[in-house]
Amino acid sequence: MAEEKKEDLKEKKTPEEKPKEENAGKASEEKNSKVKPKEPVEETSDKKEEKKEDDSEEDKSKGKKRRGRKKREEVDLGSWKPKTNLGRLVKDKKIDDIDEVLENYKILEPEIVDSLIKVESNLLAIGQSKGKYGGGKRRVFRQTQKKTAEGNKLTFSSMAVVGNKEGYLGMGIGKAQETFPSRDKALKKARLNITKIKRGCGSFHCSCNEPHSVPLEIEGKCGSSRVVLIPAPQGTGLVIGDECKKILEMAGIKDVYSKTFGQTRQTINLAKACLNALEKTMKVEQ
Repeated sequence: MAEEKKEDLKEKKTPEEKPKEENAGKASEEKNSKVKPKEPVEETSDKKEEKKEDDSEEDKSKGKKRRGRKKREEVDLGSWKPKTNLGRLVKDKKIDDIDEVLENYKILEPEIVDSLIKVESNLLAIGQSKGKYGGGKRRVFRQTQKKTAEGNKLTFSSMAVVGNKEGYLGMGIGKAQETFPSRDKALKKARLNITKIKRGCGSFHCSCNEPHSVPLEIEGKCGSSRVVLIPAPQGTGLVIGDECKKILEMAGIKDVYSKTFGQTRQTINLAKACLNALEKTMKVEQ
């Protein structure tokens, strides 16, 4: 009986306690209703102008960074200070013929080529990204690493080709610890190694006498890779691999047949073999 009385007392509440609880519930509801989201403070015109200026400065800085990558390939001839006698002669416009330079001088500054002829550039896909089961997408940077006591030392290499699409062609390889410096080195060396090639129309099915193909069948070799370039009539196009196609486009050749032998997956040797074949055209007498 005593236990039942205690439970009844717990369940029963005094009339004073009930209104207290009701008042507490009402107070919490009123607080929640009073709490409103803060309204955004209107900014003055001066603050808005300052924000716009800051945003425009940030956009400009971003644009400069993006443009900087594109302008790395271009050479600023206005601020060029020649270090060689040939460079001074070219800047003073005492020599304005690229053929004279190639016959009598050795080019040691890439600005010499840029000031005499307008060249375009392209990168060859000599590397391969990582993929499952030996697969992977071809890329323009080749990554190698050397085992040392401190860890793996990475090196990136790239291969570039430059030309004016009118018979002048150059190729170079650059190596560095980062990708973009290796590309810049490759472009610089390609300008320094620029040479002249001879174009013609040696196909029996074409008698246009325009320089759109090679003058005759020629063969180039590098390592185990061999490339044979065969004259083709107009409209044929470049029947050759993608990387050699880039080289021929920079040289100004539009139509050609080809044969390849050996380890053709070695892109560097294949490209050098194609360049070797084009250099042999200068020994042809017409």
